[in-house]
Amino acid sequence: MPHTLRKIINDPVYGFITINHPLIFKVISHPYFQRLRRINQMALALLVYPGAVHTRLHHSLGAYHLMCNAITELCSKGAAITPEEEIAVKAAILLHDIGHGPFSHALENELLPGIHHEEMSLQMMHAMNDEFDGKLTMAIEIFTDQYPKKFLHQLVSGQLDMDRMDYLTRDSFFTGVSEGVIGYDRILKMLTIHHGQLMVEEKGIYSIEKFLVARRLMYWQVYLHKTVMVAEKMLIQVTRRVRFLYESGALDLSTGTPVDFFITKYSGSMNPEAHQNFCSMDDFDFIHCLKVWSRSADVVLSTLCINILNRQLLKIKLQGEPFNNQLMQQKINEVCQLLQITAEEASYFVFSGEAVNTMYQTNDERINILFKDGQVKDISQVDNALIHKTLASAVKKFYICFYQ
Repeated sequence: MPHTLRKIINDPVYGFITINHPLIFKVISHPYFQRLRRINQMALALLVYPGAVHTRLHHSLGAYHLMCNAITELCSKGAAITPEEEIAVKAAILLHDIGHGPFSHALENELLPGIHHEEMSLQMMHAMNDEFDGKLTMAIEIFTDQYPKKFLHQLVSGQLDMDRMDYLTRDSFFTGVSEGVIGYDRILKMLTIHHGQLMVEEKGIYSIEKFLVARRLMYWQVYLHKTVMVAEKMLIQVTRRVRFLYESGALDLSTGTPVDFFITKYSGSMNPEAHQNFCSMDDFDFIHCLKVWSRSADVVLSTLCINILNRQLLKIKLQGEPFNNQLMQQKINEVCQLLQITAEEASYFVFSGEAVNTMYQTNDERINILFKDGQVKDISQVDNALIHKTLASAVKKFYICFYQ
């Protein structure tokens, strides 16, 4: 189909990103996509890394750019990708994160219990597809892995998808954490299709190992950084307290934002009213809620909100084994005295849990290496691999958060 549309976006990570198809431009211009400008990619990581202010929109555009490069590379190696499939897989990667709510993963199971962001993404894609007269049908099939060419879905969602490749590159750029830097351009050059599956050429092994190591380091240094974790746990505690107060008959909780709907009316089903509220909700709404609730007469709620807004966070300790009940009780007693609250109320300020970081799950998806002799091996089975032994082993840390 001939078309003259061509727009460029200047991206701080990759330089110029080109939009050269009417459907792609239509997707980017849609209010659902533009909402991603108001959702931070890394939630409250900016409390530790002040530069981490990039949004889900930045990330989605970056993943789209990498997809453009990957498709160009695969086509040059003879992969059978039609022009329609090319546009569909680009639309799919643009929309892969569209279902994220305020503060993304931090509040995902709190505001919408039982609904994963990928489920919301799919609902929003279907709604857009209706508006676009079915032009996103193939993109949805690729996104849901219903399309016959499996490698297209693997480019959108897999161990080596464009989503992971962009967020590692972009998050390390905006946080300044150089351990997350990966050779994304070399990995893209090494991609190939073999028997309908996405694989990496043998000479890309070390780039893949670097990618996996970078991912593990970024998890401990950034995504599961103890201060980031405690800030996001405090957001969860705020949501739980508001819901508890509402169910107890408190009347002063209304904020005038779509968040109110998910605290007071949400039944668990994504009906048209819930869908409409979700599609207009973003980080700014929840920050406004924190400001409103910081003036609440409830000591627990107001203290949590004020402390998040002013970055006066709970203390957190990490160790290799669970914390004992004696320490928990001691910390609860301390906060009861400090804030003059009950032990039940103190549980919002003293709690424990665990954080797990796995580099590579062989039972989930695979990174297959294609050798020159035609052999195919999973990266975890490659001889002399740098991280052969530790590749799939999970690292677990236990944490305790407490008020001080």
